[in-house]
Amino acid sequence: MESRRLGPVVGLGTWDTFDREVPLAREVVGAALDAGVRLLDTSPMYRGAEASLAAALQGRRDEALVATKVWAQTVEEGRNQLEAQLRWYGHVDIEQIHNLAAWREQLAWLEVEREAGRVGRLGVTHYSSGAFTEVARALRTGRFETVQLPYNPAERECERELLPLAAELGLAVIVMRPLGKGSLLRRPPGPRELEPLTGFGVETWPQALLKWALSDPRVDAVIPATSRADRARSNALAGSPPWLGPEERRLVERLAAAS
Repeated sequence: MESRRLGPVVGLGTWDTFDREVPLAREVVGAALDAGVRLLDTSPMYRGAEASLAAALQGRRDEALVATKVWAQTVEEGRNQLEAQLRWYGHVDIEQIHNLAAWREQLAWLEVEREAGRVGRLGVTHYSSGAFTEVARALRTGRFETVQLPYNPAERECERELLPLAAELGLAVIVMRPLGKGSLLRRPPGPRELEPLTGFGVETWPQALLKWALSDPRVDAVIPATSRADRARSNALAGSPPWLGPEERRLVERLAAAS
């Protein structure tokens, strides 16, 4: 089957970062773009983040792949969300059905929009492992090109079915919560514990976690959210090889368990 892969790359998420804070969005997004980040993920669920991202991309829209979402229980509401996104971004590179919300109904008209060229790839997302059976059902229709899932050393449920299925179907996998919503950063390991990873370009614990996910060959992108420009720049460095081997990934897992 034809591959629809994206990466491996580090992107930028916008959950709980710059809701209606345009100056902050411009600072963080600008730093990310300057560091080579191209995939920017947002959603109508993130309050004013879509509009802030659009403002931050003024003059730089062609440097970015915008991945946003339809988060609606009715087709009318979903269409209204897309119309706003098209006003902000001109086109949507990846349109995802957020948390499977009315996914069958939304998918039917989104496929027409894809054929018309107003949106690029279509994807589906969910944050809860309890919904993974339904995510798999959606992916097996063959009508999606991307899937977004949580994946980090403390959340590995997607390894059971969804990562193998995505690989089988040639889908692009976008990883949400690569830092465990911040829970894995509370007690980071010190430089000495990270020393075995320095040869892989890892200087910080967030970089280790991001590279852990990207080193799974089934993963295309990680989208850590941050409201700090320096962290956006630092995170971007994890998107380059060399990739971690099995031994190094197990080290990250042990360090994460102790954090």
